[in-house]
Amino acid sequence: MKRNKFYLIALAALTVLAGCSNDTETTDGDSEININKNVVTGNLPSEVTRLEFPKLKDGNNCVIVHYAKEPGGTNKDVNYAVEWDTKKKANRWTCYIMTTNNQQDIVKRKPYTSTADQYPQDPNLPNSYRFSTDPFRGSGYDHGHLCPSADRLYSRDANDQTFYLTNMIPQPHDFNAGMWEKMEAEVRRLLEKQVSFDLSHYKVDKDTLFVVKGGTMDKSDQIARTLSNGLIVPKYNYCALLMKCHDGYMAMGFWFDQTKNYSDSDKPENYIVNIDELESLTGIDFFCNLPDEIENRIERLPRENLKRIWGY
Repeated sequence: MKRNKFYLIALAALTVLAGCSNDTETTDGDSEININKNVVTGNLPSEVTRLEFPKLKDGNNCVIVHYAKEPGGTNKDVNYAVEWDTKKKANRWTCYIMTTNNQQDIVKRKPYTSTADQYPQDPNLPNSYRFSTDPFRGSGYDHGHLCPSADRLYSRDANDQTFYLTNMIPQPHDFNAGMWEKMEAEVRRLLEKQVSFDLSHYKVDKDTLFVVKGGTMDKSDQIARTLSNGLIVPKYNYCALLMKCHDGYMAMGFWFDQTKNYSDSDKPENYIVNIDELESLTGIDFFCNLPDEIENRIERLPRENLKRIWGY
C-alpha cells in the first residue's frame, strides 16, 4: 500500500532532453517522440511521468505526492501532487485528475475549526522547508485551495489532505469566493457535461480531466506582494486543463489577475487562453509527458477555437 511521499529534486538528478489530437501514445512514428518529458532519475517517483504533471523545475524544489483509496479500489492511488519551492516556501503548482469515479460525493467537507487543525502542516514536508506556523493566519488572505475540497469528497482521507498548507496559495477573499470558485465549478461542469462534437474528423467524448493549478511566484512582476513573514502573494492565478477523450486529447487554460475586481456577472470563459500562452506567462511547461507532436498541436489552438471545441 502506497503512502504519501516527499521527493527532493536535485539539480543533477533532473536532467531532461532539452484542437483535439488522436491518442497515439501506443503507436509508432514521430508522434511518440518526447524530448521535454519528465525523466525518473535519482529518488524521483514514477508518478512524475503521469499526464497531469508539468515539467519539473531545477533547483530548490521538491515533489510531494499524496495518495488515497478511491471508491471501489483496494489500493491507494494518487490523490494530488505538489511541486514545492523549498527556498521560497511556496507552492509552484498542484496537479491532479478528475474522473467520474473520484467525483463522487461520499463524505462531507472537512468541518471548520478555528484552530490550526483546519489547515495543518503537510506531514510529508520537512520542517526546514516550511513555515513554522500557518503564515496565512492574520494575513488578510484566504487559504486558497488548489486541489479543491469539493473535488475530493470521495473519501475522508482524500478530502482532509486538500487542507494541507502545501495545497494553499494566498488569495483575496472576494477572488477566492468569487471568480476562483466559479472557475472550480466550471471545471467540474466540463467533466460532467455530456458533450460530443466533431473537430475535423475526430469525434470527442470526454471522460478524464487532467488539472494543474497555481499562482505566479517565479517572476517578480507577477508577485502582488511578499508579506513580512515571507509569504508570497501571487498577482495571477492559473488553471491548465487536459481532457482525455475516447479519440485523443484537447487542452486549454484559464488566467486570472487576482488583484482585479470581478463583477458578479463575469464568467471564467472570458479568461480562457491556450496552453502555449499560459506557458509563456508562467514559465511552466504543462503536459510535457504527452508526445511532442500531440502536445504542440493541441496547445497552440486559437482562443476562439478552444471556446468552440470545449462547448462555449
